[in-house]
Amino acid sequence: MLGAADTFRAAAVDQLKIWATRSDAHFYSKGMNTDPAAVAYETVQYAQNGNFDVAIIDTAGRLHTKTQLMEELTKIKRSIEKKYPGAPHEVLLVLDATTGQNAIEQARHFTAATNVTAIALTKLDGSAKGGVVLGISDQFKIPIKYIGVGEGIDQLQVFNRKAFVESLFS
Repeated sequence: MLGAADTFRAAAVDQLKIWATRSDAHFYSKGMNTDPAAVAYETVQYAQNGNFDVAIIDTAGRLHTKTQLMEELTKIKRSIEKKYPGAPHEVLLVLDATTGQNAIEQARHFTAATNVTAIALTKLDGSAKGGVVLGISDQFKIPIKYIGVGEGIDQLQVFNRKAFVESLFS
C-alpha cells in the first residue's frame, strides 16, 4: 500500500494516487496541507488494520539547507516508530543523477536526520551518469538499491553495479 505524506507540493497526492492505481496498490491520504507525520502514522495504522505486508510512505522532497524540513523528516520517522516499533524498516534516499557534488551534502544531512538504509538514483535516462553516488555509497556506507531510467512503472530497476560502472566509461 502507498501512503501520501507529501502534503505540500501541488498535485503530489494526486500523482501518488495515480501510481497506486497503476500498480494496483491500496492508497491512503489525508489530502493536501496536512501534517506529514500524522499521515505517516495513520498510513502505518491503516496497513496494520488491513494486514498489508508493506507500506510505502512517500514524503516530500526536502532541501537539506532548510532546518525545519529536516526536523520534520525526523518527526515522520518518530511517528512511524511510535506506531510500529522498529519501523521504518527501509529508508530510501532518492538522489537525482543530475545533482552532482551537491548530492554529497544532501546525503550528509539526510543521514543525520534519519537512518537512510539505501539509495535510489533517478534520472539516469538522460546524459547524467550519476557517478557521484559511488562516493556517497562508500563514504556513508549506504548501498545503492535502485536506479530510475525513466518515468514508466517498469523503469525503476534493481541496481546492477557491474552495468552501472560500465556505463560510466561508455
